Amino acid sequence: MATPAVAEARPSAPAAPASAAAPFQLVKIPGVNGDKLDGAAWIHPDDAPRPAIVLPSPWTQAGWHTYAVMATKYALSGYNVLAYSARGFGSSEGEVDAGGPLDVQDGSKALDYLIAHAPGRTTKVGFAGLSYGSGLSQLIAAHDSRVDAVAALSTWGDLGESFYENRTRHLGSVRALQLVAGNARLSASTRQEFSDLLANRNIPQALAWAKQRSPQTYLNQLNKRKVPVLYAQAWHETLFPSNQSLKTFNALTGPKRIDLSVGDHAGPEMTGLGGLPNHVTNDAKRWFDRFLKGERNGIDTEGQVNSQVMWKYWPWLRETRPTWGAFTERTQRLNLAAPGRERTDGVLRAAPSTGWQMPITSGKDTTASVAGKIVFAAGYAEMAGLPKTYRTDSISRENAAVWTGAPLEATTRLRGAPKLRLTYTPTTARSTVIAHLFDVDADGKAHIITHAPFTAPEGSAGRPVTADIALQAAAYDVPQGHRLMLVVDTKDPLYGDANGAGGALTFGSPRAAPSYLDVPTG
Repeated sequence: MATPAVAEARPSAPAAPASAAAPFQLVKIPGVNGDKLDGAAWIHPDDAPRPAIVLPSPWTQAGWHTYAVMATKYALSGYNVLAYSARGFGSSEGEVDAGGPLDVQDGSKALDYLIAHAPGRTTKVGFAGLSYGSGLSQLIAAHDSRVDAVAALSTWGDLGESFYENRTRHLGSVRALQLVAGNARLSASTRQEFSDLLANRNIPQALAWAKQRSPQTYLNQLNKRKVPVLYAQAWHETLFPSNQSLKTFNALTGPKRIDLSVGDHAGPEMTGLGGLPNHVTNDAKRWFDRFLKGERNGIDTEGQVNSQVMWKYWPWLRETRPTWGAFTERTQRLNLAAPGRERTDGVLRAAPSTGWQMPITSGKDTTASVAGKIVFAAGYAEMAGLPKTYRTDSISRENAAVWTGAPLEATTRLRGAPKLRLTYTPTTARSTVIAHLFDVDADGKAHIITHAPFTAPEGSAGRPVTADIALQAAAYDVPQGHRLMLVVDTKDPLYGDANGAGGALTFGSPRAAPSYLDVPTG
């Protein structure tokens, strides 16, 4: 993309001092095709060389207003700042392109505007955003060589995997985006792809549309310039599940860091957007201070992975690891075994077990749900230390297969993505299973640790399916005396399923492909 060059000698230019005199002004930014983007600028009137930060809006009609407090804090620290509402949202003209080429070009136009209106020379440039704005920031950085650093909060790496994980449609994600968009002006292509995903039609076309909007697609551009990228993600993210972001994060070769926090989409950052102390937004500022101002504040030496542990929501209780690979230190294999004589549940045990069968009826939901509600309510409750509690005796054994481990002799520090190998035989040509991993106390009360869906492609009824399923990554301490419980059912409000009415699944563990759960610990 042809873009105006920023003046050279940028790394050696001293950062301008912080100043209270950065007047706030409402602006209209010339976007692509003559569409004007609504925004606000905090530009220092002096001609001192300064770094700049651009903030594309989240997926909300509030637009740039979401960043008003955060932008002011950046400006008081010496940055020139521009926040704008993405096309189709708020008072910006145009139609929502959902991270497509028009949005990428708009980002460069916004940067053009900020550089042109800053009295002094722009030394370095950062893009930051929450949710939608985080994806836009990465995409713009991949296409515009003037961007020197990115802070992507509650972000995505592979949009196709976010919407279609293990060939299973994330209906809850698409519906949430439609709901939150409100009366935003969605483009015809955006409306069409959302409609196709919900209706389970033209899926290859929808995935091609998503690929164009995925930072994963443009890793070569980001890696060629070694763009420093900060990710922030919630462990129980229901909109953009963490594994797809981790895939992109792990493939980045420049300076990088990921902050993993308790909660759900956009929850961990929310107090920081309002100006309150917040470890995620604080790290975003430290990231820019390091890579735009050159401050030696240590954020690039603390480890690439910085994690909270679930249900321990205290910002100062965080674990660091040099890399994601170091997050998991060892793996414990738990084999799936058949129920005993006086049990209805199967067993998770160290010794291999093959030759058994466990049938269930498919197509009916159970109380083993993935989340209470998508995105907001459940995530905030988790952040408050009040995760959803499940009664394991209420889970229908007719509609779910259950395996329970022995009481733990010591606290188990689960760190990473559990992997499930599961063999089952469906009575229908296509089938969906949803695996849940729970922490269960002595009274049968449980909290969910992680989960993942899986849909088998078109096959033959009665033919065994062997599924290798990576559950979403987690950081969870299972207390001494508690048990791990694996629950596999066939339906959940968050997902679209392929199970027809009146079908059945029979789980098993053939000698050639035994069923097991690998639990990562650290």
